Amino acid sequence: MRRYDILDTPPDGAYDRVAAMAARLFKVPVATVTIVDEDRIWFKAAHGLEGVGEISREPGLCGSAVLADDTLVIPDTLADPVACNNGLVTGPMGVRFYAAAPIITHDGHRLGTVNILDVKPRSITEEDTRTLADLAAIVLDELEMRLAALKALRVEQERRREQEEARARAERDKASIEAFAATLQRTLLPPALPVVPGLELACHYATASPQDVGGDFYDVFPLDAGRWVFFLGDVCGKGPEAAAVTSLTRYTLRAAALIDPDPDTVLTALNSALLLDPADGTRYCTAVFGLLQPHEDGGFTVTVATGGHPPIYHLPAPTSQPVHPQAIRPQGGMLIGALAEARFASTTFRLAPGEALLLYTDGLTEARTENGDMLDEEGLTAFLTERTGPASATALVEDTITLIDTFPHGAGDDVALLALSVPAADADVNAVAATAHTIAPAGPTPEKHP
Repeated sequence: MRRYDILDTPPDGAYDRVAAMAARLFKVPVATVTIVDEDRIWFKAAHGLEGVGEISREPGLCGSAVLADDTLVIPDTLADPVACNNGLVTGPMGVRFYAAAPIITHDGHRLGTVNILDVKPRSITEEDTRTLADLAAIVLDELEMRLAALKALRVEQERRREQEEARARAERDKASIEAFAATLQRTLLPPALPVVPGLELACHYATASPQDVGGDFYDVFPLDAGRWVFFLGDVCGKGPEAAAVTSLTRYTLRAAALIDPDPDTVLTALNSALLLDPADGTRYCTAVFGLLQPHEDGGFTVTVATGGHPPIYHLPAPTSQPVHPQAIRPQGGMLIGALAEARFASTTFRLAPGEALLLYTDGLTEARTENGDMLDEEGLTAFLTERTGPASATALVEDTITLIDTFPHGAGDDVALLALSVPAADADVNAVAATAHTIAPAGPTPEKHP
């Protein structure tokens, strides 16, 4: 009976109709559908019986009928030795006729009865008893349908609960992965750019996915009292393996620079370190490595070496005429970590007051424009030529981020930007030097255009 979950449920039209039909078919004033609980008989439907919701299981009427295998018929309750003492017979109702068909499940459990009652003695035919049994069978069918609906509902609720739990686990896993990736990424980048006297610095870093650790890297650090080193590069691949190579690359570049800051020598040392790394997998990277020394006429002398990396752009001081950025690409710089005999190339130039440098990874030039074409170096050169803003590191990085945001799907890959600029001769040098900062920490590439 518990599995049907029928006890104490609200009135239901189906059971009410069975009770009304029984009263009409047998022309009796009272007909009921009852469910027998452990210590009570509960009325699921009652026709002609107002104000009674349940009665005790005293023997005589329902309490006896539910134990019978067939329809129980008591033509005259006062003549029945058991029924005559029932409260419905001796009480105000004065029941004199009673018949009930038990509601029996297919596996033999008795759930209750369909009853007809009269206040005067009477008799019914065998066909009548079969009709009453059919009404009890209809009640059982209704209970079975209700049970099937309850089971389907419970299955659906369980499925939804499992889906919600799975979704919640996925969200927690995603958040954990993103937090792990962000934390790991931060360990691979300088927490903030240093303040270099007479130089403005700005950077930007964004990974293509918050769940992945990018392989792009950059750094700026002092070499001694007057010289500084900067580098930017891109490790092949993504994820933990790329993070391991990035860490190895960054700290090898730092250590090698402290021993001999010549850019060619530093990249050669990195090439050897990657080839000697016993870990499995690809250990390639591209990089730009630069050495800054104050120039006697202002600004800095810059020596850069490249290994398989896109060119860096040297932007002249703004004039009233269009400026033409110069792509600095030392000839001969090979991919780092691929060949033991790899050779690297370097060049030296002056970064004068009012001028700037832009270093980037290929996530920028491989980004797709609205017509589906890659920006490539030609597009980047055109963008830098058309810029009307000042040749300051901060403005240069901010304008480049604005350019990325115009692409339909953002950059689509990791992007690292590093810009260096020397303030113009009439600028407040001390104020500019204090503006060195990180534009954006590692994070997802914005997708402003679905």
